[in-house]
Amino acid sequence: MKNFGQKLRRLRDQRGYSLRELAQILVVHYTHLNKIELGQKGPSTDLVLKVAQLFGVSTDQLMKDDIDLP
Repeated sequence: MKNFGQKLRRLRDQRGYSLRELAQILVVHYTHLNKIELGQKGPSTDLVLKVAQLFGVSTDQLMKDDIDLP
């Protein structure tokens, strides 16, 4: 799960979302999302599920460091 923030950043960049835009969509504060991307905080289960659904990836792809995103 160490790579969740990096994976989130990659998905966000691929879709062209700013940090603030994605935070609005996920209903979290952008500073919280930034800390997750930087690896300073871990995501909640609810946030992992929202991210997986929004980007069309599995929770395993997000959470397991040995599984890459498509």
